[in-house]
Formats: sequence, C-alpha cells, structure tokens
Amino acid sequence: MQKIVMDDGYELTEQNYYSNESNKRFMSVHEYLDFAGHMGISGCESKALAKLNGEWQDEKNLAMQVGSYVDAYFEGTLNKFKKSNPDLFTQKGELKAPYKQAEKMIAKAKGDELFSKYMSGEKQRIMVGHLFGCDWKIKMDSYIENVCIVDLKTATDLHKAWKVADTGYVSVPEYWGYTLQGAIYQKVVEINTGKKLPFYLAFVTKEDYPEICIVNIDQMTLDNALNEIEMNIASVLAVKNGEAEPISCGKCNYCKSKMKLTHVIGINDLICE
Repeated sequence: MQKIVMDDGYELTEQNYYSNESNKRFMSVHEYLDFAGHMGISGCESKALAKLNGEWQDEKNLAMQVGSYVDAYFEGTLNKFKKSNPDLFTQKGELKAPYKQAEKMIAKAKGDELFSKYMSGEKQRIMVGHLFGCDWKIKMDSYIENVCIVDLKTATDLHKAWKVADTGYVSVPEYWGYTLQGAIYQKVVEINTGKKLPFYLAFVTKEDYPEICIVNIDQMTLDNALNEIEMNIASVLAVKNGEAEPISCGKCNYCKSKMKLTHVIGINDLICE
C-alpha cells in the first residue's frame, strides 16, 4: 500500500486520497479547476468550497461512469468496480449498452501494442510536492520511472476543435484542462526525482469503432499551463484558506440550488455570452 508521510505527520494513502480531509490538506488539479476553471471547465469558488466542506457533491453522469469503467480496467480494479456499481447491469445481469461500448473501447486499447506500451507503467502512483505556496498531490495512471508520465483519457471526438472566446479554436486536451494536469504532474515528479519527464495522454474514444492515440503534450504548452496556474493560485488559496469570500458563478447546479430572486430581469438578460 502506498503511503506518504508529511513533515507534520499527515499520512496520504490510496484509501484517503480522495477524502475531504485530504483535499483540504493538499491541492490537486481537479480541485484547482473547481475553483479557477479553464476554457471548457467553469470554475465556481462557492461550489468548490462547498465540496471541500462536504456540503455538496457533483452528480455522476453516464459519460463519467463509462470513463470510470475504462479506468478501472487499466487500474486492475474492474471486478471491484462492477461489484460497487450494480446499476451497470440489467435485471438479467447483462451489461447495459453504454458499458458494452466501454468493453469495445478496452478491447481496442489493450489490443494495440503501442497503446499497451505506454500504459505499462506503475498504476496509480501517488506523489506530492510543494509548489506555489501549497502542497500538491497527484495520482498517475501510468508512471514509467525515468521515462514518462501517461494519463488515460476517454473522449467522444478526438479531432473536435472547441471555440473559446478571446482565444479561438483549441484542441480537446487544451479545452478540458489536460494541459494543466500534465504541467502539475510533470513538476511534482521533477520535485521528487530531479527529472523532467515527458507527459502523454492515452486516448480512446466512445465511438462504435473506437479510435485510440497517444498524444505528446509539448514542453512549451506545459510551461505555459504551469505559468497560468502560478498566476491564479494565490486567489484560489485565499478562498480555500478562508482569507477571502468565495465568488459564486451563478450558473452551476450548486448556485442554482442556492438561488433566491432579488430582482426582475429584462428579456436581453436571458442571453448568455
């Protein structure tokens, strides 16, 4: 069992990695995105703080569940995942259609020599590192020591270009913040080992005929992503540490659940940019 003991005696393990206690103690890429957002991910400080305090939990959707099914296979925990999620099956005990699709994705990925090579590293390796005024935690899908870092991703369409205001069209990894993830993973590994390893994304699509590919995130993109985090992290930590009041986005499910009318709006206010 992996265990990292911090200077203050706190122990980070596989069992408590995703706990609220651990999330309060460490920053993660997922938590950072909850606060700050990025292109295709809407940040909401109020929701992020509510999640940290155990007052809110995002609902799991089907796309996330299919992704988790594929992840579980490569982690070697698929049987456990199936037992913990009986809703994957019909009353007859057969896999529901979306998870039969996940089986196709797995078959395509594991049957490819190059894909398997990149996914052959140590699974779910945990590391921590102090960066930008706080401790970060990472959990790598495939860590090949001294060689590279690989994260497994599922997607509906690898080649879609997403339009972002003031930026233009961007790729799937940029839009969903995977470049930020790569930047932090690379830096934390460097803090621990002294080596700057390349970061790759292993993609498999949710199509009838799944597409697979290994995407290298170039160093300039990773450096720019790390700079973005450095510029934003102070305001994130101020809210997380109770030094500043959280700002509500007004659009997420958490904000809608807390919404109370204070005024009447005009017809043009219904149009969102």
